[in-house]
Amino acid sequence: MRLKPETTAHVNVKEYSFSKKQVKGIVAASEFKWQFTWAFGKGVLYVKPPLGRALIEDALLRFLVKKDYELEAGNEYKFTIPAKF
Repeated sequence: MRLKPETTAHVNVKEYSFSKKQVKGIVAASEFKWQFTWAFGKGVLYVKPPLGRALIEDALLRFLVKKDYELEAGNEYKFTIPAKF
Protein backbone atom coordinates (compact mmCIF):
# COMPACT_ATOMS: atom_id res chain seq x y z
CA MET A 1 0.00 0.00 0.00
CA ARG A 2 1.40 3.39 -1.01
CA LEU A 3 1.25 6.25 1.42
CA LYS A 4 -0.14 9.48 0.06
CA PRO A 5 2.40 12.30 -0.09
CA GLU A 6 1.95 14.97 2.54
CA THR A 7 3.78 17.87 4.17
CA THR A 8 3.15 19.39 7.58
CA ALA A 9 2.97 23.18 7.65
CA HIS A 10 3.70 25.07 10.87
CA VAL A 11 1.96 28.39 11.43
CA ASN A 12 3.11 30.96 13.98
CA VAL A 13 0.59 33.77 14.51
CA LYS A 14 2.48 36.98 15.32
CA GLU A 15 -0.42 39.44 15.35
CA TYR A 16 -4.22 39.12 15.38
CA SER A 17 -5.99 42.45 15.16
CA PHE A 18 -9.74 42.43 15.08
CA SER A 19 -9.85 46.23 14.74
CA LYS A 20 -7.57 46.09 11.65
CA LYS A 21 -9.28 42.86 10.54
CA GLN A 22 -6.01 41.09 9.85
CA VAL A 23 -3.77 38.27 10.98
CA LYS A 24 0.01 38.33 10.49
CA GLY A 25 2.39 35.47 10.91
CA ILE A 26 4.90 33.01 9.54
CA VAL A 27 4.24 29.67 7.89
CA ALA A 28 6.93 27.05 7.31
CA ALA A 29 6.70 23.80 5.39
CA SER A 30 9.60 21.53 4.51
CA GLU A 31 12.53 23.87 3.77
CA PHE A 32 10.31 26.82 2.81
CA LYS A 33 9.31 29.76 5.01
CA TRP A 34 6.90 32.60 4.24
CA GLN A 35 5.48 35.64 5.96
CA PHE A 36 1.76 36.17 5.53
CA THR A 37 -0.88 38.76 6.16
CA TRP A 38 -4.49 37.68 5.98
CA ALA A 39 -6.77 40.69 5.58
CA PHE A 40 -9.94 38.84 6.52
CA GLY A 41 -11.99 42.02 6.28
CA LYS A 42 -11.15 42.10 2.56
CA GLY A 43 -10.85 38.34 2.09
CA VAL A 44 -7.27 38.65 0.82
CA LEU A 45 -4.15 36.66 1.70
CA TYR A 46 -0.70 38.16 1.05
CA VAL A 47 2.28 35.77 1.09
CA LYS A 48 5.97 36.75 0.83
CA PRO A 49 8.41 35.90 -0.64
CA PRO A 50 6.96 34.78 -3.96
CA LEU A 51 9.33 31.78 -4.20
CA GLY A 52 7.16 28.71 -3.61
CA ARG A 53 4.07 30.79 -2.79
CA ALA A 54 1.90 28.66 -5.08
CA LEU A 55 2.73 25.65 -2.91
CA ILE A 56 1.26 27.12 0.26
CA GLU A 57 -1.23 29.86 -0.60
CA ASP A 58 -4.43 27.85 -1.11
CA ALA A 59 -3.80 25.44 1.75
CA LEU A 60 -2.93 28.27 4.14
CA LEU A 61 -6.05 30.22 3.22
CA ARG A 62 -8.26 27.16 3.81
CA PHE A 63 -6.58 26.65 7.20
CA LEU A 64 -7.02 30.30 8.22
CA VAL A 65 -10.70 30.36 7.23
CA LYS A 66 -11.36 27.10 9.06
CA LYS A 67 -9.54 28.09 12.28
CA ASP A 68 -10.35 31.82 12.19
CA TYR A 69 -11.89 32.21 15.65
CA GLU A 70 -9.44 29.80 17.29
CA LEU A 71 -6.31 31.72 16.27
CA GLU A 72 -4.45 33.76 18.89
CA ALA A 73 -1.29 35.85 18.62
CA GLY A 74 1.76 34.07 20.01
CA ASN A 75 0.41 30.59 19.38
CA GLU A 76 1.66 27.97 16.96
CA TYR A 77 -0.52 25.72 14.84
CA LYS A 78 0.00 23.06 12.21
CA PHE A 79 -1.90 21.53 9.34
CA THR A 80 -1.24 18.89 6.70
CA ILE A 81 -0.95 19.60 3.00
CA PRO A 82 -1.71 16.64 0.68
CA ALA A 83 1.52 17.09 -1.33
CA LYS A 84 5.22 16.54 -0.79
CA PHE A 85 7.37 19.68 -0.91
